[in-house]
Amino acid sequence: MKSFTKIIPLLVTLLTCAFLLIPIIQSVLAGLTVNYFRGLSSGVTLKWIGEVWMLYSGSIFLSVGLALACLIVTLVLGVPAAYALARNPGRASRVLEEFISLPLAIPGLALALALLQLYGGWTEFRTSWLFILVGHVLYTLPFMVRSVLSVLAAIDLKTLEEGAASLGAGPARRFIDIVVPNAMPGILAGALTVVTLSIGEFNLTWMLHVPYLKTLPVGLADSYASMRLEVASAYTLVFFVMIVPLLMAMQWASARAQRIMQ
Repeated sequence: MKSFTKIIPLLVTLLTCAFLLIPIIQSVLAGLTVNYFRGLSSGVTLKWIGEVWMLYSGSIFLSVGLALACLIVTLVLGVPAAYALARNPGRASRVLEEFISLPLAIPGLALALALLQLYGGWTEFRTSWLFILVGHVLYTLPFMVRSVLSVLAAIDLKTLEEGAASLGAGPARRFIDIVVPNAMPGILAGALTVVTLSIGEFNLTWMLHVPYLKTLPVGLADSYASMRLEVASAYTLVFFVMIVPLLMAMQWASARAQRIMQ
């Protein structure tokens, strides 16, 4: 009976992995075959990947640039915000935290519609990549704040700061030398979430983009709607080649930071 109860979780895990991975593998293989309907028997080619790069390289660079810009903005805004909330616990801080997290409770399409109503009349801003960046920051900032705040709430921040202040460290010095190093696991976890969400975000971006500003997910939807299935599948392969190493690298950095802190 004990061995049977151990096998059940393993089987469920394997079935779940198969359910997720088999469609992904099939899509990737479709992007490498000469003809999807004939399968691998038609031959293997990199032609479709070349077409994806020719047609959508701008989307790839735009998504990477947006993700990096979104990460920088959320770091600049989110880490000090989390520090302020951790430094001043109370009802007002909880209300402010819920206000920051409000975009998570609003559908992306509704958030995009609100931005369009507010800034749609500013033509230069509306047609700029900065408009999409604003939407991405609103959507991802709560993840950065909550990740950093959860780490700061788990340490005796007040005692650490008092010790640094007794040695003559000012507020800025305490933030850089005490708060940031101790919050690094949360910062890295938040950075991982922000970058992956920004690169993969579709609903909000689809409403905010203009025809010449397509991100990776919007370009992927466009390729499935208007291109051969092989091109769309090759686009999926390019997407995974970009996102998977990034996820692995950031997870490694997060795990390393946690080991250093311990």
